[in-house]
Amino acid sequence: MQEIAKNVYIEDQYPGITLGAIVTPRGLIQIDAPPSPEDARSWRAALMNVGGGMERALINLDAHPDRTLGARAMDCIVIAHEKTAHAFRTRPSIFKAQGEETGSDWESIAGLGSVRWSPPEISFLDQMTMHWGDSPIILEHHAGPTSGAIWVKLPEEQIVFVGDAVLKNQPPFLAGSNLPAWIAALELLSSAEFKNYTVISSRGGAVTINAIKNQLDFLKQVQEKMGKVSTKKTNPAAVEKLVTSLMTWFKAPAARQKQYAQRLRYGLLHYNMRQDHNFSSQPEE
Repeated sequence: MQEIAKNVYIEDQYPGITLGAIVTPRGLIQIDAPPSPEDARSWRAALMNVGGGMERALINLDAHPDRTLGARAMDCIVIAHEKTAHAFRTRPSIFKAQGEETGSDWESIAGLGSVRWSPPEISFLDQMTMHWGDSPIILEHHAGPTSGAIWVKLPEEQIVFVGDAVLKNQPPFLAGSNLPAWIAALELLSSAEFKNYTVISSRGGAVTINAIKNQLDFLKQVQEKMGKVSTKKTNPAAVEKLVTSLMTWFKAPAARQKQYAQRLRYGLLHYNMRQDHNFSSQPEE
């Protein structure tokens, strides 16, 4: 566990997700949970030593299984965006570790089995402010990786947790993304408003302005290239060629190459299918 400012911690020892914790006089505000319920219980136990008040809250930065599978094991109230809450209302109540390979980190966890989701109990639309101490904690909606993606901003400490908006040297999750909104969010993040902020990614911890701009350039290229391959019929061959091209952006370790390529493949195919659906659902003139 690393203290990045007074009473603000991050933890990256668990698979997949960089976690956050904010210690306040009222209690502990946790940002995301490890995907394994066993690891979530271990993380919860570790947080018992950081002090603060008795209350506990867990913020889910979006609905991705890597950050939400362990939520129930954290045994506290869950807060998320309304669109994340809606995503849970459309899911089966129990998650089963099977199905398509998406390139997510939870897929490498042995013995995960069936897990009962813990849907958000508090949700919001644009912004929510938590007053658990002297410094406000602001939850802001910034769609991009998913429609319900949010950031957690600590204006006095000048720290912002941005979830999957920026990933460190690994491909993003594109299947449920909104590329124009994502690009707009990254342009905001690289603006003067966040110049002196420490930006915490959910996949790699603190990131530099260069990493943010690299993510922005990557998404712009994806948007441009997907505009060329998107047709009324999904073209797997064109998508596969694009996967090979896009993988050159990342200096991924050999052990991760297959996973990251599958993440891109799955994301691009599903993004393309959503665009095809949107196109075909338009009324004919």
